[in-house]
Formats: sequence, C-alpha cells, structure tokens
Amino acid sequence: MKSKMTKETIEYWRAWKEDKDEEAGNQLIALYRPLVDYAVQRYAATLPSSVHRDDLSSFAYQGLLDALGKFEPERDLKFETYAGWRIKGAIIDGLRQNDWVPRSVRDKARKIEEAYAVLEQTNQTSSSDHDVASYLNMTVGEVQQVMKDASLATMISVDEPVHDDDQQQIERYSVIEDDRADLPEKHLHERFIKELLAETIDRLPEKEKLVVSLVYFEELTLTEIARILDLSTSRISQLHSRALLRMKGVLRANKEHVQSM
Repeated sequence: MKSKMTKETIEYWRAWKEDKDEEAGNQLIALYRPLVDYAVQRYAATLPSSVHRDDLSSFAYQGLLDALGKFEPERDLKFETYAGWRIKGAIIDGLRQNDWVPRSVRDKARKIEEAYAVLEQTNQTSSSDHDVASYLNMTVGEVQQVMKDASLATMISVDEPVHDDDQQQIERYSVIEDDRADLPEKHLHERFIKELLAETIDRLPEKEKLVVSLVYFEELTLTEIARILDLSTSRISQLHSRALLRMKGVLRANKEHVQSM
C-alpha cells in the first residue's frame, strides 16, 4: 500500500480487493470521483459542442471503474496516476466508437497530415499552412477549416491504428502496453518513438511548441492557455491541431522503420 493513503482508505482497498465489498467499492468511487470530474472538464473545454458533457462523464466513469477493478495497491504506483490513464483511455475509446467526426473530414485531415510529413522531411524545416495548401492545391482557408473541423479527430487519434500499404494495422502507441515489455527490441522501439517525437516537437514553430508543452506537460486546458497567451481558444485549438498533425505525419512517414523494429 502507498504510505500516503489514510488508514481508512487502506482498509477500503483491502475490503474491495480481497472481499469485493460493495460498500468499500462505493467509498473508493466517491473518494476518486474528482479524477473523473477533472478529466471531463479538461476534455469538454477542447471538444466541439456536439460532444456532450454527459457522454464524457459516462466514458470517464467507466474508466474509473476499470481502474478500480485492475489496480494492484501493493505495487509502487499511485492510484491517481494509474486511474488517470485509464480514464483518459476510456474517454478516447468512447469518442472513437461514437465517431463524431465525419469520414470526409478524417480523410482531408489525413491528407494534410501526410503533406506535413512529406514537406518537412524534404525541407527539414517546419511547413506553413501556405506550403501545405500549395502542395494539396487547396486554399489556406480550406486547410485551416479542415484543421478546425478535425480538432476532435487529431485529439483522439494518438492511439488510432495506422494502415500500411497492405491495410495491416499497427498501433501508433502500442508501446504503452506491450506483453514484450522485457524484450530488448521493445525498449529500442520505445526509445525510437520517444526520440522521434522529441525531435519533432523541437522543430515545431514556437507557438505550437509552447501549446504542446502547456497541454501535455503542464496539463492546462486550451481555455487556460488562451488566457495565458492572450489568444482566442479557437486559435489555441488550431495551433494544437496543427502540432498534432505534424507529429502524426512524422510517425506515419517513419512507420516502416517502426514496424521493422
């Protein structure tokens, strides 16, 4: 058990894990419910109005229940950390299964993602919206509208399967949970992905790099970032989407190398 837990909480965990005591389970749900509320608030601030908060709450709650069922208190891991990942994963899965983003928007977003990958691999520098628009024979306005429409798709697609030329699926982040965890090639695979993303983030334009840092390292919402940078939330969302498209493009461009490891 973690020493930071109160004696009462430790007893709830013991009763829940050993006896499946319903009252203990309910007490744990009440104790950790703020994790659900935090995740819902964070996602609700960045998603289109078509995604209802009640749906997010339902997805997040399922993630909390999943975490309570699978968590091993004796391991050296805080439940809040473990549950945070489970809740986030449940929200992402729920959003993907309900598919709020039209296929046409996904297809356009994928073309923009691929354009970023080709242009930035060729030029070895960040590409502008104008560069991508010229490459795809689109207007800058059309590119920016697709990025706005695809903001949900880019947010939930870190775990989305990548299809190779034979339509075989590989997970972008299959390295997160892998039954080959102790194998040397797994560690090489994970290190390669991390180094690749680190290099990509380092090459991002300053504002995009700052938004990525504030979202994923400081865990701020887009609304909070907008206040800090004195920009509109829609502008921050655009910068966030563009940065994710660049990173996805790099992963896609290197998928053959990833698969061969």
